[in-house]
Amino acid sequence: MSIPDPLREEDLIRSRQRGRARVMAVLLGAFVILVFAISIAKIRAGMPH
Repeated sequence: MSIPDPLREEDLIRSRQRGRARVMAVLLGAFVILVFAISIAKIRAGMPH
């Protein structure tokens, strides 16, 4: 059996962390857009024509 290379294992961990960070960034961005859209819709609905 070969001993795992610590640098390759660290790279694998970092790539997983980057992947999770990207997913969280996209989800956070989507949440912000959703809150913004709901706020705009509520403001428009409350305005008299």
